[in-house]
Amino acid sequence: MPKETHLSDSELKRYDRHISLPSFGIEGQERLKRSSALCIGAGGLGSPCSMYLAAAGIGKLGIVDMDIVDESNIQRQILHGSEDVGKKKIESAKETIKRINPNVELELYDQEFNETNAINIARQYDIIIDGTDNFPSRYLVNDVAVLLGIPNVYGSIFRFEGQVSVFSANDNGPCYRCLFPDPPAKGAVPD
Repeated sequence: MPKETHLSDSELKRYDRHISLPSFGIEGQERLKRSSALCIGAGGLGSPCSMYLAAAGIGKLGIVDMDIVDESNIQRQILHGSEDVGKKKIESAKETIKRINPNVELELYDQEFNETNAINIARQYDIIIDGTDNFPSRYLVNDVAVLLGIPNVYGSIFRFEGQVSVFSANDNGPCYRCLFPDPPAKGAVPD
């Protein structure tokens, strides 16, 4: 008798390539479906993260961004296209994610991720993805992740170089502040 699954027939077809991996299988896909991720930013870093999480079958995806799509964004912020110029990034992101995978539960936050709302937003998720482009936000994302005991995936890009790290203070590992205790002086690092 086949093992009972919580995936629909459509999802079994959609995720067939994941499910066929011996180290992933139906159990891995169901675990991914029960998981949630919060992406801070729908720009150059947040775009591919959000899209791939949706395509892979994350159960719940939160996206925080309050910006508007500018023509200069669309060559690198792949959540958005030419037809999205002038739209809120969050609306453009919603349309793209729903086209990729309508099964994903989307929570959209058309606001700044700040000291007043950060904990309340982030506590609903298993992991935070830092797609921000400024130091105050990076430190806030780190601090919230540490306080809530959830992993923080950090990424940064400058010209043709990039960094990515996963910090998991919940596992008594280091955090972003351990690596960079103090933010650089204003203007010391180009944006």
